[in-house]
Amino acid sequence: MLTRKQHELLLFIQDRLAKSGVSPSFEEMKEALDLKSKSGVHRLIGALEERQFIRRLPNRARALEVLRLPDGGGAPAEKTRAPSPAAPPVAANENVLDIPLHGRIAAGSPIEALEGQSSLSVPAALLGPGEHYALEVAGDSMVEAGILDGDYALIRRAETARDGQIVVALIDDEEATLKFFRREGAMVRLDPANRAYDPQRYTPNRVRVQGCLAGLLRRY
Repeated sequence: MLTRKQHELLLFIQDRLAKSGVSPSFEEMKEALDLKSKSGVHRLIGALEERQFIRRLPNRARALEVLRLPDGGGAPAEKTRAPSPAAPPVAANENVLDIPLHGRIAAGSPIEALEGQSSLSVPAALLGPGEHYALEVAGDSMVEAGILDGDYALIRRAETARDGQIVVALIDDEEATLKFFRREGAMVRLDPANRAYDPQRYTPNRVRVQGCLAGLLRRY
């Protein structure tokens, strides 16, 4: 059974797809459901994906497909997917993919992440299996790991991580940061790669892994 907000979001996406063939933006979904931040939209989308009501179309920003509606709500007349002309342009090189670019993420003090919904062209060789998105790095706390201010971090979506992996960690469902993930007794420790910064320690219920670092892009 869906929560009220999950049900509202599913119907909003289905209605927008039926009218225009294009998924609503995260900003439009946030406003339609009167949510305070886009992180709430991400949680609802994730829950609908988990329950197999929707799926994300791979390697295309703003591309959702409604697979089914709740019992009693009927099924979509036909599965509606964003038509090819509405997708972000892909470079002529078949080995380049477009992945969603979700704003900036801190490699220092946490800042709000997963904002915005543009795309970034990425060589396919930099991406392994799974679903990916990109974040622009802000700050210098990961410089000793070779991650510099202005780099683009390529993130594989994941909800769990092994000790020592570099992750996007969402803290208190509000702020996100890029750090090494480690477990320390009953705590989660987020380690910088810059001796000028101290590790951050949180209880596990305050930290949610949003993805693991898969690669980096740097522009000169």
